[in-house]
Amino acid sequence: MLRGLVALTLLGSPAVAPEQLAAPPAITVNERVRHQEIDGFGISQAFRRNELLAALSERQQREVLDLWFDRRKGAGLSILRLGIGSSPAGSPYDHMVSIQPENPGGPDAPPKYVWDGDDNSQVWVAKEARKYGVERFFADAWSAPGYMKDNGDDKNGGTLLPEWQRAYARYLVDYTRFYAKEGIRITDLGFTNEPDYTAPYASMRFTPEQAAEFVKVLGPMARGTKLVCCDSFGWNQAKAYTAAIEADPEARRWVKTHTGHTYASPVDGPLPTARKSWMSEWNPNGNTWNEAWDDGSGYDGFTVASAVHDALTLGDVSAYIYWLGGSRGATRALLQLDDVAKEYHVSKRLWALAAYSRFIRPGAVRVEASAADPALKVSAFRNRDGSRVIVALNTGTAPIIWQGVRGRATAYVTDSANDLTPSAVTGRTVTLQPRALTTIVVK
Repeated sequence: MLRGLVALTLLGSPAVAPEQLAAPPAITVNERVRHQEIDGFGISQAFRRNELLAALSERQQREVLDLWFDRRKGAGLSILRLGIGSSPAGSPYDHMVSIQPENPGGPDAPPKYVWDGDDNSQVWVAKEARKYGVERFFADAWSAPGYMKDNGDDKNGGTLLPEWQRAYARYLVDYTRFYAKEGIRITDLGFTNEPDYTAPYASMRFTPEQAAEFVKVLGPMARGTKLVCCDSFGWNQAKAYTAAIEADPEARRWVKTHTGHTYASPVDGPLPTARKSWMSEWNPNGNTWNEAWDDGSGYDGFTVASAVHDALTLGDVSAYIYWLGGSRGATRALLQLDDVAKEYHVSKRLWALAAYSRFIRPGAVRVEASAADPALKVSAFRNRDGSRVIVALNTGTAPIIWQGVRGRATAYVTDSANDLTPSAVTGRTVTLQPRALTTIVVK
């Protein structure tokens, strides 16, 4: 049975039958209540994943880049997260090589950098992304080189030695300068990734208090770049890092963006800061490559759509960065890049993210939106150009009719059979299909 035969209050109130007057609107949008400004949506291709892309043909490479960054053919992503390497020279695939792979002779010795203009296959994709209009480049370090740490290894946790703090800060700043020479401005810089998790790959521990102290070393050296912290393993865990920085006036001065991941805990509320926050890394658990939209696996497109919605509406995040854009094997990346068979495959996770990222542009503002039916997860945004975007995820099993749309509107449907398929809004009416994601763009 169709539900919600009512007007969209954002776009006016057309005449309705008397029996409909008592019914609450299916969706209410109040542009007077403004929430966070949006910085964008993005991906990471760290850990040398672009080497997989390089193995494909030039035609396939272009198709993949279109799927990531093109606003007509793909997701129109606007943030690229880069990995700052820490591994020694000659490291195998999956180990990001440092720009200073060998100890220069101590923390006070002149740096001995090795810059190849490629940076673990990341520079060329950054340059390509820039051609599509990407302006936000977020460089993040998983670890300092091993010789700067107490365990002598860039892997397996360990902590930064106090005497290497300034040298590590200079190392990070000089990394951004190498990119500037390549024509890429690093806009956002992070010095730690999952500082509360010891991993068998590149990883380094910071307590919240240690992170706040290091911020005060790096901040004055990284002027002109937005400092980011702290990419905790879980969203609830990130709150302790944010709180430590907010409690220190000098650290608070330098950190412009607070970040967290959602592996250990999902987004359940905002981080304790008035600064912007980003959900800077996540993909769902799973052990197979999955292209499905809604199969109950927990790593299908529907799952990702719901996670993006929650981050935007519960966490007030200004950016959502997915892990990864593409990888090999049993990955939960957006794309599977097969460097052996020389082919790629696209999951519905890409289109779930694209339903937000293609239309909600940097500088947009989220405005208040609510739904009368609890089966409907809805969010609304106003772009800088005045266009309005309403994204509705119908989690129920019945369609919901939405009447009263005024202006030039187009609905884009993503479900098992559709990938942002345009659907004209006829008679000022949109049908929100069950178990589907519908993006309505009003000019």
